[in-house]
Amino acid sequence: MQHHPVKEKKIIGWREFIDLPEWGIRNIRAKIDTGARTSSLHVEDIRVLGNNQISFFVIVQIKNTLRRKKVVAERLKQGHVKSSTGDRTRRWYVKTKIRIGDFQRDIALNLVGREDMNFRMLLGRTALEDAFLVDVDRSFLVSKKRKVERT
Repeated sequence: MQHHPVKEKKIIGWREFIDLPEWGIRNIRAKIDTGARTSSLHVEDIRVLGNNQISFFVIVQIKNTLRRKKVVAERLKQGHVKSSTGDRTRRWYVKTKIRIGDFQRDIALNLVGREDMNFRMLLGRTALEDAFLVDVDRSFLVSKKRKVERT
């Protein structure tokens, strides 16, 4: 994915709230992970569909895993990812738009089970490049938790 540099980079904290507007998902608490090249999202029940699509569930509320959102997205590829412990796994990649504060960008995400982790999403270097600098001493510098409309 080609990124176009912004005039001035924004400073973000080591964690921020991320929205996935194309999927109608708000307030995912994400860890900004400059050690990871790609971004990862915790999903469940991945199913390969026809027409180069994939379906999965995004857990909307970490304390209530029954609150989930089904997503159908185009498969970009399946590739190997090496974890911080050195383990290699095959993961599906999809593309979507992210929003951090008032900044939006299309990124590639790999889909993984992160149920034992503190953060459902890791935002890697390729999602940050040309736009952000990370202040490791602070959190939520450009994002505030947005109210979720109840229907």
